[in-house]
Amino acid sequence: RGHIEELLKKSSKDVFSSNHDIPYLIKESVARRLAYGTCECQGDGIRLPLPHILFPQVWAHNLHQAYLESDSDPEGVKGRRAKEYSSFQRRSYSPGDLLIVAEASSPLQYPTQGVEVRPMKTIIIPGLGLKQDPRSTYAVNLTVTMGTLDVAATVGGVFIRGAGQQTMGLSSSTLPQLNRQLQFVTYTSTQFHPRTADTVQYGSGPHQAVFTIKVGHPATPKLYNSGSNEEYNVSALVTIATKTFLRYDKLEELIASVRRYYPAVRIVVADDNEKPRAVSGPHLDHYIMPFGKGWFAGRNLAVSQVTTKYVLWLDDDFFFTENTKLEKMVEVLEKTTLDMVGGAVREVTGYHATYRHTMSVEEGGPDGACLHVRQGFYHKLDGFPDCVVADAVINFFMARTDKMLRVGFDPQLARRGHLEFFVDALGLLHVGSCSDVTIGHASKIQLPWTKSESEKTYERFRYSVSAGEGRVHTEVYYFKNRFKCMSSN
Repeated sequence: RGHIEELLKKSSKDVFSSNHDIPYLIKESVARRLAYGTCECQGDGIRLPLPHILFPQVWAHNLHQAYLESDSDPEGVKGRRAKEYSSFQRRSYSPGDLLIVAEASSPLQYPTQGVEVRPMKTIIIPGLGLKQDPRSTYAVNLTVTMGTLDVAATVGGVFIRGAGQQTMGLSSSTLPQLNRQLQFVTYTSTQFHPRTADTVQYGSGPHQAVFTIKVGHPATPKLYNSGSNEEYNVSALVTIATKTFLRYDKLEELIASVRRYYPAVRIVVADDNEKPRAVSGPHLDHYIMPFGKGWFAGRNLAVSQVTTKYVLWLDDDFFFTENTKLEKMVEVLEKTTLDMVGGAVREVTGYHATYRHTMSVEEGGPDGACLHVRQGFYHKLDGFPDCVVADAVINFFMARTDKMLRVGFDPQLARRGHLEFFVDALGLLHVGSCSDVTIGHASKIQLPWTKSESEKTYERFRYSVSAGEGRVHTEVYYFKNRFKCMSSN
């Protein structure tokens, strides 16, 4: 009961402060369903010897205690965990989640946003109120469609009809009593859906208002324990992933360059060669795929094997230099809300490519939407003068592993594909690009008669596109993404 009292006190703090001294009677059947903001690790204390299927029991495992008591540095773990969660909250916060209450001017007062309930759970609807000129009776009505309305406590002098139903009415001859009662109105979700919203119609006489209650599970944090208290331990935070095909010489050069600067960083290689060669070494995993499965399928495989917080994606013909500063990329991702940050690829000519693009989708009627891709970026990234915010970057980028997995790579795209990933990521990934982190690109300037057989075979696979493959790319944009037009510069 003490928890209920505290919750009701907290929920009733609004602009009607003069109503706090009006007594109320807790409605136990409703109030006990309310969430108190705390949880206890508690299961059924008695374990019966009979089969669990006959006598179902609730079990509880204290993860906090079990994990920390077996760790040599529990305070360090707690600190890293708290820091990770703080970063997760900063990235996942949206101004649309903030509770905003529209003060009575119509004369209805109600929350305009920020009201949430877990599926099949009960909450007190915050901020309800009424401001009207003196009259004999004050009344309000509320209607919902995916749940029921009730009160967690009753106030004397207030008549309630429809409690526990989708429509509920409250009336009183005294306005303060009615406003006090409105502080205890509850909403219970009765139709399960992992992420939806119910519309509340709230009115008094000719005055009507509508607001929404979000119904859904919260986003589950995915935090990474680096095992180190160092600020940016690249080996503990980053895994390098690449896909190789017919270029083992380039792959070996890449691995050697990585080891020159980051000897302990794990490398994951996806390989769909017809005759695979052994690729081995410390902190290296080599995964063999069916022959010719392709570019995006290889990306899916490689990224799926990453267990670190970040994954660095690059081509197998890139090579690290003294300017390939992974610490800088980690710092950008740790200190901003970006999910991905690209670098610059230095060609043999000295040109630095960043492939920065912005994208927008314009509605186009029943035939589909229009995708507009433009070179450039949106704006500079605060705190990082060499970095900008964009929608697409070059094929040398570091990203949050969980976000990469969430978007995924369309395995239909076997021989070529890049922009397609960023189209799928539009609205899901917050992307940036930093020109001061560079990587080398093996020269493609070569006389035709000096090319090896494997190089010629690679070019045939990589650059000769059949009509069927071209149609796949068109189908991805037209059918899967529902674009009727695509423009670019």
